[in-house]
Amino acid sequence: MRILKDQTNGVLGIMGSGELIKALLSADVIDEYLLMIHPLVLGTGRRLFPEQVKLALRLTHCVTSSAGVVIATYEPEKE
Repeated sequence: MRILKDQTNGVLGIMGSGELIKALLSADVIDEYLLMIHPLVLGTGRRLFPEQVKLALRLTHCVTSSAGVVIATYEPEKE
């Protein structure tokens, strides 16, 4: 995973691949999380982060669309 990150000059974006995100999270190569939070509650579903993951994030930007979707950018907290 680190090799892939080192080969890029810009941003790698991943949409809709929870398994790949989990692998990148484990490899500690994610610099930023862009989450689109839709105003819809379904009650159940897959988690983006496994329950055992404890990840401190810092909100760096947030905007709400006209449809009520919250678009939030987070960075991992520095230790």
